[in-house]
Amino acid sequence: MGRATVLPTKADLARDAEDQPLVWSARWSLTTRILAVNIVAIALLAGGFFYLDTYRSRLVDTRVGVMEDQLAQLDDALEAARPDQRQRLIDAFTRATASRLRFYAADGTRRYDSFDHGPPTYTLRDPNIQPWKRDAARAMDRGIDWIVGAPNYPDFEEPEVDRGAAWPEVVQTLKSGAGTTRFRYAPERTPLLTATRIVDLDTPQVMLMTLNARDITRTVRAERFRLAVVVAIVLLTSVLLSLFLARTIVRPLRKLARAAVRVRLGRAREVVVPRLPSRRDEIGTLARALSDMTQALRERIDAGEHFAADVTHELKNPIASVRSAIEGLGRVKTDEQRAQLLAIADEDVRRLDRLVTDISDASRIDAQLSRTSFEPIDVGLMIESMLASRAARAESKDVPQPRIAFARPRKGTTMVMGDGHRLERVIDNVIDNAISFSPPGGLVCVRATRLGSDVHIGVDDDGPGIEPAQRDAIFRRFHSERPDGAFGRHSGLGLAIARTIVEGHSGHIAARDRDDGQPGASLLITLPAAEAASGEN
Repeated sequence: MGRATVLPTKADLARDAEDQPLVWSARWSLTTRILAVNIVAIALLAGGFFYLDTYRSRLVDTRVGVMEDQLAQLDDALEAARPDQRQRLIDAFTRATASRLRFYAADGTRRYDSFDHGPPTYTLRDPNIQPWKRDAARAMDRGIDWIVGAPNYPDFEEPEVDRGAAWPEVVQTLKSGAGTTRFRYAPERTPLLTATRIVDLDTPQVMLMTLNARDITRTVRAERFRLAVVVAIVLLTSVLLSLFLARTIVRPLRKLARAAVRVRLGRAREVVVPRLPSRRDEIGTLARALSDMTQALRERIDAGEHFAADVTHELKNPIASVRSAIEGLGRVKTDEQRAQLLAIADEDVRRLDRLVTDISDASRIDAQLSRTSFEPIDVGLMIESMLASRAARAESKDVPQPRIAFARPRKGTTMVMGDGHRLERVIDNVIDNAISFSPPGGLVCVRATRLGSDVHIGVDDDGPGIEPAQRDAIFRRFHSERPDGAFGRHSGLGLAIARTIVEGHSGHIAARDRDDGQPGASLLITLPAAEAASGEN
């Protein structure tokens, strides 16, 4: 059968998304990225200038619509009024609307101009004689119009000869018979709006209304100024907050990076990675994690150095003994002496082999545990199988061995998660240690029980016991206090390896007195119980 396809989970997809590299911003510093993100937000706020352009367009459209309605009302009023009342109506209209009215005959001749019959209702100002502030305002208007892409309206110029042909909207109205409107910029860049309509006053005429809508420019400029002030304040605040945020993030990160570089260079063992205790955020967590990691690395390095020194010391003794035996072979006279020296050399070589094997295991065990996948282990069944194999091996030996008693627990009650091969090594080392301290014909008691959320494995012997001051030292590497006649048969690494394996399984191993008060020592191993066995007691 084909292999089933495993679909990625949401957690896998989220982790892959977090691991995606930064492509376009990979070379930016963290400060630059923070500033860029905040300035982009300000740029979105500055997009309000685009809205103001549409706001101005709506104002112009509204004003043009009002002009068309006003011309329609004036047309009705002029047609209904007597000829002698028309001038009064036009004067009232131009004053009320602040506009200028002109009438053109069908041949383009100007028939009437409201400015000829009264004071002007508006004045086109010369920008050359205005203060520089007006020039700056107009330059800003042009710049913003260019940025937002506003329509490029033509400039207004008063015709030298005021005829209908000088006004495109009048010509268009005469041709189509319908009114039209037009937008131009006055010389001071204010909207100049025009609207036309055909009226029948004795003869058909085109009525042209012009209006200088300075209020639209004032309104738009005021809104732009307010928006510019808001954008400037927000921009300044955002930049200051970004710099503050970058300072609170980048400075501690740089400090941590410099400390990490000094630790990597190894030039000063006293280099201290700052823990930043006042930081309660992710950077503080990172600083403390780096500090703890550095301290753990130093301890591992120191342990490695001590281990190398201990290994050198432990290897020197058997090597010196072998060398002495080999040198003595050339000087001895009898076969008995030669056999004695060969036996010594053989024993030393065996001791070297045990040392090298245990040293190799001790140096690799941490790395191997980190790569091992734990599985459910029934400790009771495992110990029972181990003791059966040990009993079979003991029957082939002539030397009497201490007896081993095992209180086998009920099946499934002592389940742990772990590496079965490593746990067997632990129990085997502890039992070997108990046997080495027990007298011939003594009794070694082994038990495994479930207590709460832990599994306890105990090994008791009939030996002399362990002094309280030595109960932690026996788990150190190359601990060499052995019973009489046992020196050289052990590497001094068995219990150290056992403790490393137990701690790699989140457990604990300790030496204590026997619970029954009898002479001897008791080693207790505590391991977390597997969840699968939580209902079996």
